[in-house]
Amino acid sequence: MLRFPGHGHRDHDDVVIGPLDLAARVDEALAVQALAFGLGADEVAVRRQIVLRHITYPGARALGATTVDGRLVGFVYGMPNDRAHWWSTVVEPYLRDQRHDGWLDDSFVITELHVHPRFQNRGVGRTLITAITDTAAEPRSILSAIDFDSPARGLYRSLGYEDLARQVLFPSAPRPYAVMGAPLPLRHR
Repeated sequence: MLRFPGHGHRDHDDVVIGPLDLAARVDEALAVQALAFGLGADEVAVRRQIVLRHITYPGARALGATTVDGRLVGFVYGMPNDRAHWWSTVVEPYLRDQRHDGWLDDSFVITELHVHPRFQNRGVGRTLITAITDTAAEPRSILSAIDFDSPARGLYRSLGYEDLARQVLFPSAPRPYAVMGAPLPLRHR
């Protein structure tokens, strides 16, 4: 367990990072994702089924960031990458075009990482992603992020992730994504 003090003297803002039973707390996690990522109720309903399926995959694991009173304010989950999974089949041609499709092998994929807006810029996201990848058996990590200069992409770059493919189009996604990869362990700052 890792602890992060809140700002000022408000003990209720302290955050504890540790293992998360994502299946049991999926609705709380998706509420954080909806706030952080701007999702509507229909998108949340679809993602709920996806998360519940993902968490059953071999090697899938999750970490959560909770306040001292138990409120979930951030989460990350991921798994060893499998080329047969939907995400890999979508990104593979883009990676192959850039001669980076080998990154789909022996990689730990960060499937989702979200922090409640009120708890962003405190190191919570950085700690979630480094903690989950520090226990990965794979030598590298991959992820996808919306393809524009965002605080999330800045965080990933600061950890050692580099663009492997850009302008990746996912079915029904309104904006293109970038696929990023980094050797493990990630850079800790």
